[in-house]
Amino acid sequence: MDAIQLIYLVPLLPLIGCLINGLARNALSKTLVGIIGSAVVFVSFCISVLIFIQVSKEGFVTQNIHYFDFIHVDKLVIPFEFQVDQLTSLFLLIITGVGFLIHVYSISYMKDETQSGFGRYFSYLNLFVFSMLILVLGGNYVIMYIGWEGVGLCSYLLIGFWFKDQANNDAGKKAFIMNRIGDVGFLLAVFWMISAFGTASYARLYNSENGIISSITAINSPAIVGITLLLFVGAIGKSAQIPLYTWLPDAMAGPTPVSALIHAATMVTAGIYMIARSNILYSLAPVTLAGVASIGLITAIVAAIIALKQNDIKKVLAYSTVSQLGYMFLGLGVGAYSAAVFHVMTHAFFKALLFLAAGSVIHAMSGEQDMTKMGGLGKKMKITYATFFIATLAIAGIPPFSGFFSKDEILSATFAQSPVLYVLALGGALLTAFYMFRALAMTFKGKFRGTAEQEHHIHESPATMTVPLVVLAILAAVGGFIGIPEVFVKNANKFDEFLSPVFAHSTAFMGMREVSHQTDLILIIVSSVLVIIVSVWAYNKFKNYAPSTVGADNAFVKAIKNKFYIDEAYYMLFVKPYRALGAFLNNIFDKKGIDGIVNGVGRSVNYGSRQLRLLQSGQVGSYLLLMVIGLLILFIIQLFTK
Repeated sequence: MDAIQLIYLVPLLPLIGCLINGLARNALSKTLVGIIGSAVVFVSFCISVLIFIQVSKEGFVTQNIHYFDFIHVDKLVIPFEFQVDQLTSLFLLIITGVGFLIHVYSISYMKDETQSGFGRYFSYLNLFVFSMLILVLGGNYVIMYIGWEGVGLCSYLLIGFWFKDQANNDAGKKAFIMNRIGDVGFLLAVFWMISAFGTASYARLYNSENGIISSITAINSPAIVGITLLLFVGAIGKSAQIPLYTWLPDAMAGPTPVSALIHAATMVTAGIYMIARSNILYSLAPVTLAGVASIGLITAIVAAIIALKQNDIKKVLAYSTVSQLGYMFLGLGVGAYSAAVFHVMTHAFFKALLFLAAGSVIHAMSGEQDMTKMGGLGKKMKITYATFFIATLAIAGIPPFSGFFSKDEILSATFAQSPVLYVLALGGALLTAFYMFRALAMTFKGKFRGTAEQEHHIHESPATMTVPLVVLAILAAVGGFIGIPEVFVKNANKFDEFLSPVFAHSTAFMGMREVSHQTDLILIIVSSVLVIIVSVWAYNKFKNYAPSTVGADNAFVKAIKNKFYIDEAYYMLFVKPYRALGAFLNNIFDKKGIDGIVNGVGRSVNYGSRQLRLLQSGQVGSYLLLMVIGLLILFIIQLFTK
């Protein structure tokens, strides 16, 4: 059986689930809504597994499935097509696999929602998965853009899910608007691409033998640089990089499972996927790649510094995601495409686990998210504590957990290109270890710092929440072993081997520099030792945390706590002037201009009507006079028209 012929079912099933749960949300029970919402994603996952197995077979050739012409105007043809290759199949597994676990977790987490709200939630969640699947399945940039806009819409709907709270609405609008800024860049890139090359299809652009790009050898040509920079603008918005990153921490306003879905399996990974899919194009633009690496590294460090002083457990994880995405962009920027995608996969495991474990904590704490009011939860929430601990080990990059393998590969590739960038990237990794073990210790160790009522209600979450935690913990613990470095076992990096057909042309073209096995081993030992030292230090420093022991903040610490006042700066530079301009235009053009014209027409009609009504006096003599006047007018008209 050819599983790829069933590829259309992978996105179609979540869309069907969205329609059923959305339209029948008041008629279906919560149990049935949860089963339908989760089942459609699970079946999509099963089909994705079959596709992955088929793609993994030796000799597999990339397949393009054409369904119909989406746009056909003169010589411009944009088909609705899917492309199936190694990169696609990997992302299908991540989206549907992690997405399914988040759906199951949501059944218990959202159980207190109203009947209508519960159905609406699962409808949005299914639509989110559908949109992300369209994004990665699309065989051209136009279809990718459809999914790209779809995940943007779903993020707005889910971040502002509890819309009765204005703060949630503001967070949803902020995410939507900042993403629209990036999306303009993406859209302009697609227009430019079609204008320059006459197509937006991957097959026609990137085919290694007769693709349009394969015949181009000019490095940093204006068209290539322009297109890649505009695509990167889109990626900056969607994947929350400087300067368009501030929407992601505010996205914590939505339900915690939504945060897990956005940060681990959908949305923020879209920018990484887009650049990885466009790897040949970017390899022809080293100038753009340098920008990608620089923005990624700066974002990784700045976000990690901000995370050091956040006390909201979800905000810590949010800035952690921004930082980890920065590492992925760093990997892309130094040409380590496979390593960047590897980190996408491992990050999906441990970041989904971190958010869901945080959700378990928040659930037990009756909605409390402030870590300064937690403490000692490890005694009563052993499964949540153990899984959060495993995820922390993974994100910190402690061997042999998954994050160690993917982050080490990025660091090694960075060192090969620039030792200076490597030192900075390693510093960011040490910051990651510090703030994550700080969060672990403040939440689960020491004495409980909340209220007596909260302490009384602390309990482990139900099985529908803890089972996904355990599954993700296993993946976070062992998921990195498919990418064992060559320095340990020769030809053991099955991940690079699997994705090699996707990146082979770029790798050969760029002539990637690699470090020797001896150097790589030294780098691994140094980074691992430093990370372990920092982790132990942070854990011991905060395991007996008490607010009374914390001294007064200096100016720099205050700046970190206030996220370097970036939001305030954006408000003063953009929001406030925009609102002032809007108020000015409203007064001058809207009220006095457009409203004046419209109201003036209305007043004129009203005045004319009042005058015309006087003709209806009821006096026969007046009507005879008007008739005579009318006849005279007609006579005069006839006289002058002859």
